[in-house]
Parts: sequence; structure tokens; C-alpha cells
Amino acid sequence: MSVVDPTQVAAAEPTALDPELGAADGWTQRTEIKAGEPHTERVEVVRVFGGPAEAPAGGAAMAVPPPALAVPTRTVSGRYRSEGTTLLEVRVDVDGPRPLRRLSGDVYTRSGATLYYFGSFRVDTLKFASTTDAVVVEGTGIFTWGTSAPRVRVTIPRSSVLDPPEDALVEFLTPGGFPGGMYTCSFESSLFRTVQLEEDSVAGVTPFSSYYTGWLPSPPPARTLSVVASYAEAGIEMQPASLRNLVSTAGIGPSWSDTELHNAMVANFSLWADVPQWKVWMFHALLHDAGPGLLGIMFDQQGPQRQGCAAFYAGLGGTTPERLRLQLYTCVHELGHCFNLFHSFHKEFMNPPQPNRPLALSWMNYPFIYPSGEAAFWAAFPFQFDTPELVHLRHGFRANVIMGGNPFGTGAALEAVEVFEPPVEDNSGLLLELRGRPGFVLGEPVRVELKLSSTDLRGRVAHANLHPNFGFVQVAIRQPGGRVVLYRPMIEHCAIPARRRLRGGGPALYESAYVGYGKDGLYFDTPGMYQLRAVYHAPDGSRVVSNTLALRIRSPVTRKDDAVADLLLGEEQGALFYLNGSDSPFLRRGSEALETVLEHHGDHPLATYARVVRGANALREFKTITPDGRIRARAPDHAAAIRDLGAAVEENQAEQVLDNIALNRTMRRLADAYEGAGDEAQAVAVADRMVDYFRGKGLNPAVLATVEAQAAAYAPGEGHLSAPERWARSNHLELPPER
Repeated sequence: MSVVDPTQVAAAEPTALDPELGAADGWTQRTEIKAGEPHTERVEVVRVFGGPAEAPAGGAAMAVPPPALAVPTRTVSGRYRSEGTTLLEVRVDVDGPRPLRRLSGDVYTRSGATLYYFGSFRVDTLKFASTTDAVVVEGTGIFTWGTSAPRVRVTIPRSSVLDPPEDALVEFLTPGGFPGGMYTCSFESSLFRTVQLEEDSVAGVTPFSSYYTGWLPSPPPARTLSVVASYAEAGIEMQPASLRNLVSTAGIGPSWSDTELHNAMVANFSLWADVPQWKVWMFHALLHDAGPGLLGIMFDQQGPQRQGCAAFYAGLGGTTPERLRLQLYTCVHELGHCFNLFHSFHKEFMNPPQPNRPLALSWMNYPFIYPSGEAAFWAAFPFQFDTPELVHLRHGFRANVIMGGNPFGTGAALEAVEVFEPPVEDNSGLLLELRGRPGFVLGEPVRVELKLSSTDLRGRVAHANLHPNFGFVQVAIRQPGGRVVLYRPMIEHCAIPARRRLRGGGPALYESAYVGYGKDGLYFDTPGMYQLRAVYHAPDGSRVVSNTLALRIRSPVTRKDDAVADLLLGEEQGALFYLNGSDSPFLRRGSEALETVLEHHGDHPLATYARVVRGANALREFKTITPDGRIRARAPDHAAAIRDLGAAVEENQAEQVLDNIALNRTMRRLADAYEGAGDEAQAVAVADRMVDYFRGKGLNPAVLATVEAQAAAYAPGEGHLSAPERWARSNHLELPPER
């Protein structure tokens, strides 16, 4: 049958769905079914043993015929595809497992030997006019392009399970019933989308394989689930590519940074391309720089996003049922982010916003913060996505779902500003304060300080992970033109949340966050007045809204100010400030711009930031994966780190550009650099100097006690501690990992 572009409608006599269709055989069904309502499948009864026996001579009674055999009809749900100059892929979802009573599809156009994506459509409410011979569904669609033929009718002949699937006839009609495009689509799969999954792992890490849900209490049916099987239950086909073990090199640390992960994906994901495609990479590693509490991460943060994720077995590893269950959950959860699925408790920040679903028994919820407790979550969890997530996976517009398509949560600009409005009544017992300098020079990295304290003398339990990376704090930014946007970190960390009981008058939680760059690019690239407000999501579901912080981005005053601003205002430079530097060649232009600042404008106050970034990057090793599957590491350059971090500390004495938390971390890095160079005396001296400096700042005694504990970690006998171990031991306030 010829293929017609659905955007072109030819004049013809109106045609309507015939209410008497199928009446000739004595069976007709015509119902209107809303999405999600039940629909009974039909079983056809056919005779397979031939007709009745002939009556014997003499008028004897006719022999009783053999009993009829019930042969079920084949379900029609699945993916169908046409061929031709205009190609249609349609997804029919009306029967089978968890039917959603919807249609969706994508249209492509051919040009010579190339195929281009044209647009997507979705039909959320269907009318059924099924007969003994065919399933007929029709509804008005939502399209990504303008069309005069928005009605979509799909007709699929019935066949038994013993016969091959039939083709689907897809018609596009005007509201009055005039015919437009018509396609004959061949059955491709009972699953709605196909994704190629490539997995790599570090040697010594055993990647998750499968888990039997009957090992621990959970709703029936008990079955063995792998990542592939879990997505198949959602209607998504995951085609696994070969799993490659990466051979570790002696002396290389097991911890991976965000920038190393992104670089490893681009360099070693053999299916990777800088375009949207149904291909995803999963990396199985031992440990993230954030520590064993970080179980997984969707780390793809530049260009086309959502193409890579990782699981970390320092917090997941093991072969007990509990460990295997957690491995399954983490792998499916992180891949869910690659499909552009938000956490169940963050749906309000989607575009368009949806109600938060903290009670959702979904892969995308956190068992650790489930209101009734982690045990209650696992006991009720059916190992499924919830229905709205299923709609997104099966029927979301292509660009919103495909890896490398729209950025993670694209368009989450705060139309729903009310999320950040102060509550009418607040009995949370918690106080969130947003603090920062009142002014920054254009191009200067904008950092804000977060403080969470309790106003309740009895104490309140709080998530200790205040950094926006962990998702419990969101920051809204009102830009000079009045537009309100949500700060979205480049990389959101999925970790078991640390908790701390805060008491009124007792120690508070503190964090410093760089909010100048995120998934949407640069947020402070225009001079003018900005207003910031944050909201904190407490364990009990309370939303604690901060004060409003006003800050001004000042225009450059001198020619040197202008030159430095040009060098610092860039997408790659913003990524480097977020990541604290990188060796990645994919950020080379940003690194070169920072080098130019130091080489030609080293006496400018903003050069301090470039030194901090370069020094922090020099202090750590940087792992890359070679084409032959080996891990190669650039060793820490302690001398370079001492040079840059030491200069930054000295410059900050003359003109303070770093906030207290950033300076504290810079001085601790400097002490680490001296210790790594074998100069323990200088490491102790820097730590003591840090204590003296902050004693002179008149800090809260509890905060000063934390600084003293941090310095004590460099005392003789503590030098065997790694930097993450020292951070964990010295941070009495359980601050999140540094950024």
C-alpha cells in the first residue's frame, strides 16, 4: 500500500467508524476506554476436529461431535513499522502486560540513503471498535508538528497464537473524518522500544547478573530478574552488547571522579556518538570519589546527555540476597535516569511538572527515604516502574526519552515557582539559610553557602547531604530579566542519604555549592541583580524554604576585567569549575582558557579560582581507559598542587575571593599535597595555620570544633589515612563529599 505524508490531507468523502462493523457474524463490541481502565481480552473458540458426523442409517441419533478446543487470539500490542519515503513506527498498547490503552509513534523521512527523524505523536484516550476479525482503535493525538489530520485509527486483524502477527493499518483523519495519510505497518516486536546496552567493568568487580525476587519478602509473582528482564517487563527491549573487563594497573586508586567517568564513556563506549540514539553505556566500578555511600550515578553531563551511568560496588558488592536486590535496583534506577526519568520525590521539577510521588513503589524512588521505612518499601515493591513512568518509557516523545536527546529534565524552568514559596504553616523544626557574597564580578564563579539548623530543642532528623548534587536541596534563580530558572547540577548523585539529628542551639549542617554552571549552561552570564532561594526536602516530607539571597553581577570595570571575564565565561570553563579541573581532552578548550588567565592575567583577583581548579586537579590521579581495555592513570603532581594551592591561599589572604568553606577545602588540599610529597611537617603547619585563621573569624564554637578535628587528622600517626578517609573522620558535621 502506498505511503502518504500525514501532514498532507487529500479531499475525500468523510468516513466514520461504523458502529455496525462486525454485526454480520453476530458479535460486536464498541466501547470508549480511558487510559488505564481495564479492558477484557477476547478468546475465540474454533472447531478443529472437522464437522459433525453423518447420521447412521435407520435414523439413529447423530454422534456427539468432539469438544471444541479454545485457542487464544494473539495480543496485538507492540511495535509496528512501515517502509517507504515516509516511515512510520507506531506503538500499540491495548492488551498484554500492564496495558496503558494508548498509541504513540514516530515519523521519519528518507532522503536518498539517509533517514531523518520528522516528529512524534501520542494518543492518550482511545475508542475501541473490536470485532471477531479485527481490533480497531481510534483517538485524537498530540503531535510535535502542526497537522490537519489529528485523528489516528489503527486496525489490526485478529490471529490466533498459532499464526504469525498481522500487519497494522494506520490511518490519519481530519476531525471531520476526511482521510489523510495511510500506512501499512509490519509487526516488529511485542516490546515498544529497543535500546542497545553496552557494559564495561573494572577488573575485580563482579557486575550484577540476576536476582530471584522470592529470596526476600516481596509481592508475587516470584521470578528471576536481570536488568534486561526488568526493562522487558516495562516493555523496553535491552539488547546487551559484550561485557568487557578492564584490567587495572598496579598503584592506581579504585576511586573514580565524575570527570574521569565522562571521559571514560566518550573514549571507551564503542557505540557512543554525539547524536541522539537508542544506545547507553553502564560502567561497573568499585568506588566513586564521594565514598561508598554513593551507589550509582548518571554522570553524562556534556553535550548530548543521558548516555552513560555507573554503579559502585564498594556500597553494593556481595552475594547475599539483600546485596543482589540492591544491585538490581541500582542498575535499573540509574538506567532509568538515562531514559530521562526523575526521582519519584522530584517529579515537581519535571517539565511539565507532576506531583511528587514519595509513596511510589517504583524503581525511581529511594527505599532509604520511603515514608514508612526501607523495610516497608522492599516488602511492597513489585520491581516495576509506576504507571506514569511506564507511559514515559513507552510513549514519551522521542526526544524526551532517547539517550542524547533532550537534556535531563529539560525545560525545568520554574513555571511552578510556588514550590519555592514560604509555607503558610511551618512545623518542620528546621531552618534553611542561604548565604553568600552580595556581589560578584562578571565571570567569577558564583558560590553560595547553605546552612541547615534545628529550631526544636527536642531535635529533628535531617538529611546531611546538603549539596544540590544529592537532590535534597534545590536552588531557584531569578535572573535580571525576571525569568526564574532551577539550578540543575551537571551530575545528580544517587546515594544512601546520611542522616543526622539536629537540635536547637546545637551544631548545624553547612555546605558550599558552586551554582554558576549546570545542565542548562551558565546561570550568571549577564550583569545585573539576581535573587536566589532554596528549598530543602526533609525526611518527613516537609519542604523547608530558605530566605531570599540577593546578589549582583557587576560589569567589568577595566580592560583587564573584560579580558578575564571573556576567558572565564565558557561552557567548558563552567564544567571545569564544577568538576574542580579535568585532564579530559573533551574539556581542552576550557583548560586552555584557564591557562591563559594564569599566564597573562595572573595578578588579577579572579586568577585565584583558576589556581584552585588547576591545583585540585593536579592533586588527584586521573584515570583513562586505553583502547585495549586497560586503565592508565596520571599520577598526582604534588609539586604542582603545592604551587597552585599555596598561591591561592596566599592571594586569598590579601583579597578574599573564596568563601569560608571553599578556603577550608583549599587549605586541606594543600595539606594533602604536602603530605603526598612526603613533607608531613608542612602538612601539619598548613593544618595549624587553618585553625588559627578560622579562630580569628569568630566562628560558631561547633564549627570551630569541626575545623580543629579536620586539622587533627594531619597529626603524626594519621598520615596513613587516604583523603576520603580523612574527610570522613574529620567531618563531624557529616558534610557531603566536596565539590
